[in-house]
Amino acid sequence: MELDRFLRYEELAETLAGLVERYPGLVSVDSYGMSFEGRALLLATVTDVSTGAHDSKPAHWVDANIHATEVTSGVAALSLLQHLVTAGERGDEVAVEALRTRTFYVAPRVNPDGVEAALADSPVYRRSSMRPWPYRDAHQWPGLVEHDVDGDGRVLTMRIADANGGWVAHEDDARVMVPVPADGVVPAGVRRYRLLAEGTIRDFDGFTVPTPRPPQGLDMNRNFPAGWGTGVLGSGDHPLSEPEIDSLIRAIVARPNICGYNAYHTSGGVLLRPSSTQADSALPSTDVWTWKELGRRGTELTGYPVHSVFEDFTWDKTETMSGASDDWAYEHLGVFSWTTEFWDAVHAATGKRSSTDIWYVGLSPAEELAIAKWSDAHGEYYLPWRPFEHPQLGPVEIGGADWFRLLSNPPRALLAAEVAPHADFAVHQALAAPCIEILRAEATSLGDDLWRVDVGIANTGWLPTQISARAAREKLVLPLTAELRLPAGASIERGPNRVTLGQLSGRSALRLDGGSRSDGTADRVLTSWIVRAASIEGLVAIASHPRAGTKQRAVITAQ
Repeated sequence: MELDRFLRYEELAETLAGLVERYPGLVSVDSYGMSFEGRALLLATVTDVSTGAHDSKPAHWVDANIHATEVTSGVAALSLLQHLVTAGERGDEVAVEALRTRTFYVAPRVNPDGVEAALADSPVYRRSSMRPWPYRDAHQWPGLVEHDVDGDGRVLTMRIADANGGWVAHEDDARVMVPVPADGVVPAGVRRYRLLAEGTIRDFDGFTVPTPRPPQGLDMNRNFPAGWGTGVLGSGDHPLSEPEIDSLIRAIVARPNICGYNAYHTSGGVLLRPSSTQADSALPSTDVWTWKELGRRGTELTGYPVHSVFEDFTWDKTETMSGASDDWAYEHLGVFSWTTEFWDAVHAATGKRSSTDIWYVGLSPAEELAIAKWSDAHGEYYLPWRPFEHPQLGPVEIGGADWFRLLSNPPRALLAAEVAPHADFAVHQALAAPCIEILRAEATSLGDDLWRVDVGIANTGWLPTQISARAAREKLVLPLTAELRLPAGASIERGPNRVTLGQLSGRSALRLDGGSRSDGTADRVLTSWIVRAASIEGLVAIASHPRAGTKQRAVITAQ
């Protein structure tokens, strides 16, 4: 697959179809819904079907491109698919084992409409959906409308000479604009500017330029039913009001074997975890510990640090960013969820990680200067100012950072290397999932065609079968069940055939025993039936857990 560029929708669909054609024993692709503009929402299912159907194994879910301009995330999803399907060719035993015992669900483009607009020859950048909102008739208030005014295929920045402007050119690089100091004093002869995103002004009065949120200001990642509220910018008409999110949630809930969740975004170069609305002290302590353990491995593999959204990335703790997918996956499903923010231009240019406040305060002049100089080695991503006769503002200059290709996403030459390590993190999370195995299936003759059938089941995964303490507390996961498939003429002598066996611990619990080194067998359960049968030939034990998988094993005579 081509991982050094961003694919338009039709090319993406063809790429996925090509995977199915080349790897029919590993990949299938289906549509789980339709976008607002009528594009099929595509889902790739990846597992080794020779070892069982996708829904018989614990699974890991990854989705990407819920935000229109964060196209690196879609490349990361394709990189994961490539990593999985070529595992055997590369001799990657870890990934091969994951395919044998686990399933991966990958939705590479949650928001195809917005991405298509962002990748158009004349791009239109939206936060998420192209659906007009909040006015269904697409009414737009007066003010700035961002778009490609000069027709060069980029949406940059306009600077307008203004004696009262808040910006001046950096003395070391005229492409970089720095704020006028608080006292307003600038050296004599230095020109001040007002900055506007490249675009035109609707109903321009010749003096003011409002900057309203565009009518396509919906944020699909605030449309999930997790702390949803109208006070959150772009949250939509109601939870699941957007067809893309309604379809996504239905697709996830229809797959109860999902044990982990990761949403791919840009930018920041971080692994973000819930909660977005609560402090760590309000979450089950074992869940926070588990996130940190998973995150520690994630950092080792990717170099990305781990942060709690609420603890580290929320500027004002009284105004939280609710309605996000990772919060929903944890709160409603009880699975450990992540938001991966790919690409940190500050780190690339300086070797230092971006501030956790960057979403609010932006780049410092020193950081922007470093990025401008660094970008020169990678292409035309920080452009000099060039004169342009604006149809409304008259003489302006257009230039500065191509934020779409430099700040929100890495330069194309760096794309593949940036996203590649995250496939290993997805495999690690998948293999940490609970996984049941039938370790014993034996029948002991009691005489007179009666048999005692003993079935021993174990969770061989790291996580417990219910996944998290929250899931256990809220009873979000159905229990393990076991039953026998009886040969003709056989019958259960007493009691039900199908029995419920509760939940099983995982190996992670061994780390929380206070160092006693006495494991016990909380990961195992033994159950028995009395069966009347002339022979046990054809008698099969079946164990099933909604998350940890389904296994079956022929019953043999006890030795």
